[in-house]
Amino acid sequence: MDEILSITEINSPPRLPLGARGEALAANFLIKEGYRIVVTNFKVPVGRNSKGVSVTGEIDIIALDGDTLVFVEVKTRRSDEFTPIITSVNLRKQRQIIRTAKVYRRIFGVRDVPYRYDVVTVLMPRHGDTEIELTRGFWSEAKFRKANWNDENWM
Repeated sequence: MDEILSITEINSPPRLPLGARGEALAANFLIKEGYRIVVTNFKVPVGRNSKGVSVTGEIDIIALDGDTLVFVEVKTRRSDEFTPIITSVNLRKQRQIIRTAKVYRRIFGVRDVPYRYDVVTVLMPRHGDTEIELTRGFWSEAKFRKANWNDENWM
């Protein structure tokens, strides 16, 4: 598979928002790590909140690592001086990705395929080298068992 964006495009004057540039770098990094990119920026309605308002979920990258389906959250920052970038993948974000992954697996009939949740952090300082880090299996669904997500009737 070809790269998502070339390094020249990434390092040229910022035509893309920081997050989009980081996601392109992350996708290229994952390809080099042996992942096969299935889709980027997957968005789908995942249910309704407690007030009945439709909720849309997004997953930055869905990929295959061998036979494992991987849902990847990408976080890009200019600095990690005050806190590690990965801390922004908080419980709320993890829950939202789990809901979206659940809908994805149901839509495409891959409920019995092994899967996990990875995080790629991209540090893109204004001056200096870009750093990319992959954390495999950053979280699991075990701590998010919630009886009333109200998303079963969406498909």
